[in-house]
Amino acid sequence: MSSCGRGIVVGGGAIGLFTALSLARSGGRVELLDLGMLGQESSWAGGGIVSPLYPWRYSPAVTALAHWSQGFYPGLAAQLFAQTEIDPEVHVTGLYWLDLDDEDEALAWAVREHRSLQRVDVADVQRAVPALTDGFGRAVHMADVANVRNPRLVKALRAALQQMPNVTLHEQCAVSGFIRESGRITGVRTVQGDMHADQVVLAAGAWSGDLMKTLGVELPVVPVKGQMILYKCAEDFLPAIVLAKGRYAIPRRDGHVLIGSTLEHAGFDKTPTDEALASLKASAIELLPALADAEVVGHWAGLRPGSPEGIPFIGPVPGHEGLWLNCGHYRNGLVLAPASCQLLADLMLGREPIVDPSPYAPAGRLDLTV
Repeated sequence: MSSCGRGIVVGGGAIGLFTALSLARSGGRVELLDLGMLGQESSWAGGGIVSPLYPWRYSPAVTALAHWSQGFYPGLAAQLFAQTEIDPEVHVTGLYWLDLDDEDEALAWAVREHRSLQRVDVADVQRAVPALTDGFGRAVHMADVANVRNPRLVKALRAALQQMPNVTLHEQCAVSGFIRESGRITGVRTVQGDMHADQVVLAAGAWSGDLMKTLGVELPVVPVKGQMILYKCAEDFLPAIVLAKGRYAIPRRDGHVLIGSTLEHAGFDKTPTDEALASLKASAIELLPALADAEVVGHWAGLRPGSPEGIPFIGPVPGHEGLWLNCGHYRNGLVLAPASCQLLADLMLGREPIVDPSPYAPAGRLDLTV
């Protein structure tokens, strides 16, 4: 199959945007739907580290997608910038992990996976990151970790799709359910009316589970709230990502520093809280004491699509021909997005898949109650 024919992608975050781009490049006609504005949910709210926070704690399934995407991002950023004049700012800074409880496991993982994770002297870290607080005893470093400025990435992806004559973007277009005819999914029901397609991809992040319930399918993807704060500092204040005690600081090129993140099970409530603000500020100052005198210029919350072991669901839904999943990326949506969407496109278009698709297949992982 050279194209997906007419496809609908439900969900306009990074996963949905990349999916639409991958399918549209094959020549298919693609309709991309989002209940709000494209890219304004988890993809906008996250930190944009192009690595799982603790990559050695994840299954090989997550690692395979992460490794593929990490090699893809620099070229993608250059391509999007050339095409749209919006720079996603893929910024290679490296990442320092401080006082890890499982440092030996991390180093063993790096040897197994041929990754450039090294034990480093804390004095060297202090020289490389002068703003870092004293008192850490151990550190490991991965020099090639980048971060992407995720709000600019989703803007660039949106702009690239707008340039494609075979793509239509539908914002403020909530989907209430699926159209099923003769055992096949042939479209979706929306506030803008019924829309029909040859293939439907569900990439609605934390909302995916609720939509699958309309088919009687129990998809274990649930919202997990995360809050972050933002400081504006000098451009050279923080030259690398630093991570300690489960909290991280991410530098942007222009001196903005992100501090995150909380993990909260609060349903679909995205209200920023004073408790989280105080906790994040305390972590920021504990990590980078000079931030005590800096102003918090942003504080927000987003909803991650939590899933078992953080392994996304990618592939066709058994018993619902025409319906595909690309969701459940939990904390790693941005780092896994290019590989996940390439894999899905490979499966939909009958191409050789970039990685073994079996760990992500919905078959065997879903409770199909109808």
